[in-house]
Amino acid sequence: MSRQIHIFRSPEKFLAGTVGVPGEREFYLQAADGRRVISVACEKQQVAVLADRLGSLITEVGKRFGAEAVDDPAATGPAAAGTDLTLSTPVDAEFRVGTMGLAWDGEGSQVIVELLALSDDEVNEDVVLEDADEGPDALRVFLTLAEARSFAQHAEAIVAAGRPPCPLCGNPLDAEGHICPRLNGYHRGALA
Repeated sequence: MSRQIHIFRSPEKFLAGTVGVPGEREFYLQAADGRRVISVACEKQQVAVLADRLGSLITEVGKRFGAEAVDDPAATGPAAAGTDLTLSTPVDAEFRVGTMGLAWDGEGSQVIVELLALSDDEVNEDVVLEDADEGPDALRVFLTLAEARSFAQHAEAIVAAGRPPCPLCGNPLDAEGHICPRLNGYHRGALA
């Protein structure tokens, strides 16, 4: 079966989101354009890394090429003010993300985000951002610098919105508390 590459050149929405309560959240990345919606499942750490790397890419593009993430008041894409930053439901993942790739398209002045499906086979660098028939399924999204910055900021907020850390050990607190290693295994209640 040949691979499927879902391409969004100017999505109305590209965002990170969650389903579930803190401590049991499932993380998704979702691209939407009109009625076409593609969701992919990922790990919390992948969302955090993607946001961090996008921030680094935006900074590097600014240094090397002088391009800036300028907000356009007439924008209608993912960086537009008032854009709905919630996942479109139902959330049915096309695949689970294994490999992520980022690139800068200088000609189009766009950031390219590519998310490849988790695969048992090792994914070579030459598969990322290529349209070869062989390889894992992929979601490829083209964003302006402002849209990439907006995505990164929202993704960082999603990651940070989890359970609060225990002030003693730093491990996440559940609603019921947790067994705190700093208290020699005694139960520490949740903070109000």
